Amino acid sequence: MPPLPDFSVRDDHIRHLTYTPLTRRSGVPQDAFDAYWRDVHGPLCARLPGLGYYVQHHFDAARDANLWPLPDGVAAMAVVLDGMVEIGFASRDDQEMFGNASPLLFKDERNFIGHDVAYALPNGSRTLVDRERDAVPNRPALGHHLHVHFGARSDGIGDAVTALAEALAASDDIVKVRLHLPERYDNADPQPAAPDVDHQLSPDRQHAALLEVAWQDRLAAETFLASDRYAQLAADIAPHCATLGAFRVKGVYTYIRDAVLTTAGLRGSRPAMLIDALGASNQTEMDAATLFTND
Repeated sequence: MPPLPDFSVRDDHIRHLTYTPLTRRSGVPQDAFDAYWRDVHGPLCARLPGLGYYVQHHFDAARDANLWPLPDGVAAMAVVLDGMVEIGFASRDDQEMFGNASPLLFKDERNFIGHDVAYALPNGSRTLVDRERDAVPNRPALGHHLHVHFGARSDGIGDAVTALAEALAASDDIVKVRLHLPERYDNADPQPAAPDVDHQLSPDRQHAALLEVAWQDRLAAETFLASDRYAQLAADIAPHCATLGAFRVKGVYTYIRDAVLTTAGLRGSRPAMLIDALGASNQTEMDAATLFTND
């Protein structure tokens, strides 16, 4: 069977962005965290001016065993994450506009987030392949979908993980490969500036390479990770990598794409899923949608 079309070009509009991993606040139940992030915080963020792209990736901390083999000499990253959010902009002016309005958003973080850090990618990220037809997924993750964090031992980590990303993109059964090489994080300038939330990173996480990769299924992933090709790539990564953490994605929820609100951004993720499940197209028409905006 020939591979599906590649839709990676649609990410070219995301010129500048932040990649923000996060952990839920102690004492907040998992179901309340998921619901609040998706249906309260998400639509609030999506309404801020300047935003061009906003997607939440929810991680499954209960199913994180043996997701990625550790290269020789590389330790497991000592962090539990509940998800990540990618926020993108078409221009620096748009990013500045969003930043000026973001204190409204930051005040909300303490209600459900205990720890988060915004890695800066002022020149954007790189989508090597994306065979997902849906540009605005709002659903449980399909196939075997991971985010892999490589904590740097040396400045060579970027080149080594880039080589891995390129090999993955050329492999069979791959659905998506997106590579993030952020600026080094500075604990003295914590970001985002959300009060009463921890924004400090351990030394191994301050300089990191971040990889999103999705296969059609886990068997395809394990076949690649057991291959001689991966063994050579892992050997090349090991001298530059101190720690590695792999996080399984359980859901992907998109609130804005190309500066246009999705139904999830307008109404909340779960209402949007209901509208889709029942085929309630009237709920997406302009006369209904404008009731939820100031237009």
